[in-house]
Amino acid sequence: MELDNHAEDLASDLGIDKEEVKADLQNLVEYSVPIDEAKQSLRRKYGDDTGGGGGTPSSKDIGNITTDDGNVTVTAVVLTAGERSIRYQGDDHVIVEGRLADETGAIDYTAWEDFGLSAGDAITAGNASVREWDGEPELNLGESTSLSFVEESLEVPFEIGGEASIADVETGDRAVTVDVQILESERRTIDGRDGETEILSGVLGDESGRLPFTCWDPDPAIEPGVSVRIENAYVREFRGVPEVNVSEFSVVSTLETDVEVGTDTTTMGVGEAVATGGVYDVELVGNVLAVRDGSGLIQRCPECNRVVQKGQCRTHGSVEGVDDLRVKAILDDGTGAVTVILDDELTEQVYEGTLEDALEQAREAMDQEVVADTIREKIVGREYSIRGHLSVDEYGANLDAERFEESDADPATRATDVLAEVRA
Repeated sequence: MELDNHAEDLASDLGIDKEEVKADLQNLVEYSVPIDEAKQSLRRKYGDDTGGGGGTPSSKDIGNITTDDGNVTVTAVVLTAGERSIRYQGDDHVIVEGRLADETGAIDYTAWEDFGLSAGDAITAGNASVREWDGEPELNLGESTSLSFVEESLEVPFEIGGEASIADVETGDRAVTVDVQILESERRTIDGRDGETEILSGVLGDESGRLPFTCWDPDPAIEPGVSVRIENAYVREFRGVPEVNVSEFSVVSTLETDVEVGTDTTTMGVGEAVATGGVYDVELVGNVLAVRDGSGLIQRCPECNRVVQKGQCRTHGSVEGVDDLRVKAILDDGTGAVTVILDDELTEQVYEGTLEDALEQAREAMDQEVVADTIREKIVGREYSIRGHLSVDEYGANLDAERFEESDADPATRATDVLAEVRA
């Protein structure tokens, strides 16, 4: 049901202005409050605590719950339970998130009240509302939910506890536990919801792969080269790939045994990689067809590091730009195309010169485009093997390169493989 229709129903029941109700309802929904909980909150606000509706929710197996269901009753095992803080109507609220399962399936849940849930508990949740999240049903346990603990143990075909390898982590996971090595870590100051906030961000990994992370409450145990166990992490999407988020409710402990980090990466065709919607660590092989505008000698904003156009930063206005080098190249393997972005170090490698060399060449030619032209002559038409992080959004597919090397694969063999893939 559209928000407009929910507002109209509420306004009719409560006898107040629809636009006022709609504004309140919109505010609650924007803070991720489930629509049923939001409507009940507004009923209480305007003096009607009947809750609306009627009837007893039917008991359902988790495997049979769909986004078309309204309220249901389930008996299940708590697979994971992790606390997290959200901001709702200007105040901080602690919620519990995780996953429930019975013998038929598993489902994500959010508990808006403190039910005392722990991993391994067997529960019956009555009048749990169902909402759609990322195309899948999710259970919301709120003020109108009756929850009781079941004494008999329930056998479910799912692992209890939330332990995962990096390769198994997916966007949307909650209450995850990972044993990892911190590969990179940087302390930064950002504009948070309470003003300037210090965070840690970087890369972590295990034998199965690597992912970016953000620690919102900097923990002294998180340092490059240290192996740690992170409990009660949650996973958001960052530039098209999963990002491990460590909150104030997460527990970080140093491991006595070092976690080995794998050096292998997945090699994919460009078309296949783009179709995934984003891959953090991937190797692509293809031909550089062009070097795009905005390559070679550029200038960046000293405040935010964005590229400056004609002395103007889109965030900070008129600034004195800082000189830098960059390449934006189009890579194509016959199955798809992607923009490959080389940082200053990789650009110096393909340019075969330093930033000072580029500035000198531009001064002599009285044209900074000469640097990009030199790079075009060196790399366009050649085949490269590139390792990096692929993101896909409404602006296209971009690969931030970590390694950029001319391919040593036999062109005839590669052409045959690509042709076979296209025919298939």
